[in-house]
Amino acid sequence: MPDYHDDLRLAHVLADAADAVTMDRFKALDLKVETKPDMTPVSEADKAAEELIRGQLQRARPRDAILGEEYGVQGTGPRRWVVDPIDGTKNYVRGVPVWATLIALTEAGEGGYQPVVGVVSAPALGRRWWAAKGHGAFTGRSLTSATRLRVSGVSELSDASFAYSSLTGWEERGLLNGFLDLTREVWRTRAYGDFWPYMMVAEGSVDLCAEPELSLWDMAATAIVVTEAGGTFTGLDGRPGPHSGNAAASNGLLHEELLGYLNERH
Repeated sequence: MPDYHDDLRLAHVLADAADAVTMDRFKALDLKVETKPDMTPVSEADKAAEELIRGQLQRARPRDAILGEEYGVQGTGPRRWVVDPIDGTKNYVRGVPVWATLIALTEAGEGGYQPVVGVVSAPALGRRWWAAKGHGAFTGRSLTSATRLRVSGVSELSDASFAYSSLTGWEERGLLNGFLDLTREVWRTRAYGDFWPYMMVAEGSVDLCAEPELSLWDMAATAIVVTEAGGTFTGLDGRPGPHSGNAAASNGLLHEELLGYLNERH
């Protein structure tokens, strides 16, 4: 089994650098925010964090390719870093602390590039999560001060906590009724949004979560954390990994039921 320790250590260094940039501008009164063509916001901090990460990667891993939300693909090869400088920009620009930098290393394999290292760093929450393929998932302040993550053992929907981001995406895809049916079956629902529900699935504090529309940079890091914690991460089509343009994550025990409800049309 490959040892990804050096890559994971580098990902932590990158996250440390990004955290310094993003926290410095968080809640800044003069923060500059633009609107991208898809009508989503991008702040100067998004751009600065990605530029910083790219610069450090080019020095530390010059042969590796990079895919980032703000600046696209750079380079080719069997290894590609995938970066979302601020997942949760809408929260960031409003002063809500639920946002994170997502950094993943992916390797070419069957079905496309697959995540092998992931770091999710949420400095405004004081939290960080990470994983490497075959080596487990962890949370803590650093590599040397960490707690191993494990998904829950909840096996009945009536006992399950389900997290999501919003209702509009499900409605736009004609899947709102199935989504609502699921919310009526579970014990509890909460709209935490963005990266956080996936990390709580990995921690075992939430049992199910899903989003109807996502990009690879939204999912690469969270997918490896969930799976290394013993959970299941697929698209709504059931395809494993972060390649379906949407996501469903669970403790594994409830995954087929989750997909059944979320693909239900009326």
